[in-house]
Amino acid sequence: MVVEQLEMHLSFQGEQRKYHHFSKVLNCDMVFSLYLPPSFEEKELSLIWWLSGLTCTDDNFSQKSGFQKAAADQTVAVIIPDTSPRGDKVPDDEGWDLGKGASFYLNATQDPWVENYQMYTYLTEELPQIVYSLIPHFSGKESIMGHSMGGHGAIMMGLKERDRFASISAFAPILNPSQVPWGQKAFTAYLGSDESSWQEWDSTSLIEQTEKVPPILITQGMSDNFYEVQLQEKEFLKAAGDKPVFYRSEKGYDHSYFTIATFIEEHIQFHVNELKK
Repeated sequence: MVVEQLEMHLSFQGEQRKYHHFSKVLNCDMVFSLYLPPSFEEKELSLIWWLSGLTCTDDNFSQKSGFQKAAADQTVAVIIPDTSPRGDKVPDDEGWDLGKGASFYLNATQDPWVENYQMYTYLTEELPQIVYSLIPHFSGKESIMGHSMGGHGAIMMGLKERDRFASISAFAPILNPSQVPWGQKAFTAYLGSDESSWQEWDSTSLIEQTEKVPPILITQGMSDNFYEVQLQEKEFLKAAGDKPVFYRSEKGYDHSYFTIATFIEEHIQFHVNELKK
């Protein structure tokens, strides 16, 4: 597979890189960003995945969150995939919350989405092998985090791949997508109207069915304008029971990258603590 480096920017003595490749799984060209901390050629590195939210690309987190300082200080690599398949031949929707930029990180089963929208397989099988090859001394240890739709993706994927990820975290995640408008719209389009098929992609259903889960940290701003309708936590926390879920409500914070930038150091430290165990 040909992987082309498009950009490299020094950031806190590490390298913020951007790559391009053709994805056989998604049947389209894709980009992703990778941060390698200082002295990455000499040190063994663990890897944290970041999944972005609706309408975003890999650039949003790399350019707005300021995560690079914490990643450099903690000597950890960070991979930022795109949020969906891309290109003129990839199906899309007129709405901003479906289609390009809105994959919900699942494997679609319905036309016209099924040919390209196989993001779960892309993120669990194809892209990891590319990323591992770009880290000179990969430790084999990984964690995952994300925001909004990407928070849904991070928790869902972390629960489904719980032997792979040491820890999971999220900012303002969609915790019960089968019960809220964003998730219902996407799941109906990508998976069909049979709601029983939705449950394998719903974090509330997954955590209820899973006995042992990685530690999960969630930060939710209480001034988030999507909170009441799209991001309610009650059913998820009820399903989690006494599992290691740390849910933090932050008064005055909203859905923006200002919130992410405020708490990203705490999240990276949370992951590093688990990765070192």
